[in-house]
Amino acid sequence: MRILLVGAGGVGDAIAKIAARRSFFETIIVSDYDVSRAERTIAWIADRHGEQGARFVAAQIDASDASAVERVAREHGATHVMNAVEPKFVPTIFAGALAAGADYLDMAMSLSHPHPSNPYAETGVKLGDEQFAATADWEAAGRLALVGMGVEPGLSDVFARYAADRLFSEIDELGTRDGANLVVRDENGAEIFAPSFSIWTTIEECLNPPVIWEKGRGWFTTPPFSEPEVFDFPEGIGPVECVNVEHEEVLLMPRWVDARRVTFKYGLGDEFIGILKTLHQLGLDKTEPLRVRSANGPVEVSPRDVVAAGLPDPATIGPRMTGKTCAGLWVTGTGVDGSPREVYLYHVSDNEWTMAEYESQCVVWQTALNPVIALELLATGAWSGTGVLGPEAFDAEAFLELMARPEAAGGYGQSWGLEEREPAARV
Repeated sequence: MRILLVGAGGVGDAIAKIAARRSFFETIIVSDYDVSRAERTIAWIADRHGEQGARFVAAQIDASDASAVERVAREHGATHVMNAVEPKFVPTIFAGALAAGADYLDMAMSLSHPHPSNPYAETGVKLGDEQFAATADWEAAGRLALVGMGVEPGLSDVFARYAADRLFSEIDELGTRDGANLVVRDENGAEIFAPSFSIWTTIEECLNPPVIWEKGRGWFTTPPFSEPEVFDFPEGIGPVECVNVEHEEVLLMPRWVDARRVTFKYGLGDEFIGILKTLHQLGLDKTEPLRVRSANGPVEVSPRDVVAAGLPDPATIGPRMTGKTCAGLWVTGTGVDGSPREVYLYHVSDNEWTMAEYESQCVVWQTALNPVIALELLATGAWSGTGVLGPEAFDAEAFLELMARPEAAGGYGQSWGLEEREPAARV
């Protein structure tokens, strides 16, 4: 397996560092528009892992150009293209991988546009629609596009498959619930606003109308930040208010898993919600370029890109961050014994540990872990397929077993949790 990794930002950097401990691949081509970022990642791997660093090479790439993606993939004989950049680049990387005759993986799907009021399925383009429309092309080529294979989407989708196969005879709701107790401080110890993931992507997810799926109704939207609920997260994180957010799980799970309702809620917090609302009111969430003055004359610039440029790079905030992040799936329904059942399947990532082990902050590291596991399963043949498929289309037990198996036994040593819940646990 020869992997073209597109993007050496926070998540791409973590993917390479996690993969450096594994033996399932021949080469990873770490590529970025700024090749120095790719070179920095490879230097870290060579310093930590010695000769293992020889399996990594750097390349410059323009992710916005499908022909450039195809060219770099062909030059290096890539068998798989791993997309680790912002979702606005999905169409070009997706097309470039197919043109190069390579399999493809991503962690965020093609964007939705325009956003309908209701119903979501009838009048707008949903998350991933552009990719699923190409299913026949990928099948005809005998290639696989594994979409939404990060942590969210990704691990929660694996949990959905596991719940349907092993824990429930009927599922009422598949509810992805993510929360954290992360704090970022400045050099004086004061808390600062510094999102732990791409603000570009966060604005897209949180200010678009959230999507919900219900059997008999299909996909529909609600207002941003709707239906707040307090969810109690494990391992010391505790109660966090979560709200509806547009996310790929709701577009993926109903395609392969039978449930009456599918939702996604994220613990944003009042401060973050207030900032996002202000950005929207000021038009700073827009992606269309505006003509503005500069020292060198008028330039075209996207307001959202300006916001992203003015905030700390999420890849750099790890040393100033404390706490844990939790990604998981809350499932209700009827257990295999015929009794009502409610469980929360989850994975917790501790920033202190990820920084010590990988010098990667916990949110980007947790996102990066899952596509590496998926790539290993594809390399060994435990997972296989053609067309455009989500994580739900594959064997969940193989994924979770490899994830939790100790490193000394050839696994990743990442335990995942299953908590039995009572309805009173939700407020």
